Amino acid sequence: MPIDPDVAIGAELPDRSFSWTESDVLLYHLGIGFGSRPGDHLDPATLSYTNDTADLQVLPSFGVVVPTFHETAPPQVSFPGIDIDLAQVVHGSQEITLHRPLPTSGSGTVHTRIAEVWDKGKASVIVQEGSAVDEAGEPLFTTRSSIFVRGEGGWGGERGPSTSVELPDRAPDLDSTYAVTPQQALLYRLCGDRNPLHADPAFAERAGFPAPILHGLCSFGIALREVVQGLLGSDSSSVRSFGARFAGIVFPGEGIRVLAWDEGDRILLRAEVAGSVADRNGAPVLADGVLVRA
Repeated sequence: MPIDPDVAIGAELPDRSFSWTESDVLLYHLGIGFGSRPGDHLDPATLSYTNDTADLQVLPSFGVVVPTFHETAPPQVSFPGIDIDLAQVVHGSQEITLHRPLPTSGSGTVHTRIAEVWDKGKASVIVQEGSAVDEAGEPLFTTRSSIFVRGEGGWGGERGPSTSVELPDRAPDLDSTYAVTPQQALLYRLCGDRNPLHADPAFAERAGFPAPILHGLCSFGIALREVVQGLLGSDSSSVRSFGARFAGIVFPGEGIRVLAWDEGDRILLRAEVAGSVADRNGAPVLADGVLVRA
């Protein structure tokens, strides 16, 4: 079978060395919507993410993509004990914890292992954990992510723990909507994710979607950006960790509505699909997440 949990669980993947520049940071920020609203080109807080000056900040979610930022080939889902079709895969969850604010340029190495494989019945969930250090061996960040593999479940494994986020029963402290541009996925794919699911209509149809969908990690970055700008004074150093569980998809041309509740040491959020151009009913949930303050 394409997934052998006895081989996969605990497998160590080859270390990956990477580097990044200020230009990579700027491209990533533009890819998740910094600078897209009227007046952003004059706003000092926004310019601290879109202009390469001494004030340039790095949004923490950049750490999730920086190890593969310069990749130009579609991702391969082939690991020890795992060999599956990319068309079966969607992002399930993502979390990053920072050990210090990310510098605007640098280099590092990330070590990744397969932590768990869960059996969801009609699908499997593959969980990876990564730990990155800089060129001096000092910790940069740790990550935990999962992919949802349709059609590869039912092998008798454990289902895994619940990862739901319980939201407060009160009005949110932030309610903002970002209009996903028609070319958003095409721009974001230049940040190292050339999965054809986000650009090729024929591949998207083979994967079961009527059109290319936005990258889950682009939505991840958009949601974090909205909260940092809306509740944290645009200060990226205020973020210790950010994690989200993906529950749906969004198409370029739709909108992402972010609702967030400030609970003191952490902020809870929900992202919904808004302004649908696909005539979807209601406001489908896109993701729930938790931001922990530094």
